Amino acid sequence: MAGRWQWVATPPPQAGAPRSVVRRPLPYTGPPSYPVPPRWGFPQLSWRWPVSLGRRATPKPLDQPRMLSRNLVATLWVTTAALGVAAVGEGWRYVLLILSRGGALSRSVVAFSDALVVTAGVVSGLAAVASLVLAVLWVLRARDVAATVTGQRPSRPLRDVLIGLLVPGLNLAVAGSILAELEHAAARKSVTERPRPSRLLRLWWISWVVGEVLFAVVWLLMLFGTSVQALANGVELHLVADLVAAFVAATGALFVTRITLLLEPVDLATVSRLRVLKVVDAPEPPLRATRPVGSPR
Repeated sequence: MAGRWQWVATPPPQAGAPRSVVRRPLPYTGPPSYPVPPRWGFPQLSWRWPVSLGRRATPKPLDQPRMLSRNLVATLWVTTAALGVAAVGEGWRYVLLILSRGGALSRSVVAFSDALVVTAGVVSGLAAVASLVLAVLWVLRARDVAATVTGQRPSRPLRDVLIGLLVPGLNLAVAGSILAELEHAAARKSVTERPRPSRLLRLWWISWVVGEVLFAVVWLLMLFGTSVQALANGVELHLVADLVAAFVAATGALFVTRITLLLEPVDLATVSRLRVLKVVDAPEPPLRATRPVGSPR
């Protein structure tokens, strides 16, 4: 009986389970490298609207004048600042001329005054040239946008506009007329009504004429005036010319900003461009009734 049974010893099920092998992290060997540039990857369109995928954005008519106006206004304000510094330098030079009548001046002071005037003159000249180029481009693009908005063709052809803006002497009268017509069209006024320049444009126009006349007088004095009194008068004329030119640049920047806003497809008569900064003497808001005792929150 006992020989019929065979005892077999087996390990419990838990003892035969494979032990988990703890793997040590491999040391960092740097980013992956490829023998050739990989051609796979995510498309660079993740931040676009789904409706614009695969389409080319159509530029709006006002995009280019708006971009030109930003650059033009920036260069005009740089020109204004440089001309202001030049005017300060010319005023200092005139004071030094008065002081030199009673004795010799310091060489370093005179050299610094000359360096200030020359540096401010070069910066203001370069900024003025850049402003002139941008201004002509802005006027041409703004005329096109104004014609599109009003549905009327510009009153002057392109050749006459360029001649009226760039020819010295002729632009004394024609430049203001072109800007008055642009302002009239940007304000959506009637075609039958005669363009009347605004107060800002009149100030710019007057200063533009005075500045150009002073510029011509200064150059004539520099060419033919060689006496000491002529040099002193030249310093005074430079000072006045710098101040007038700074006023022309500042009013021009304000005018460009105004016309660009008028060309925006927004009715400025119904939209208030104001914001609340603070409230004074406002009544205190009413407090909420107290919660009854025992009521749930």
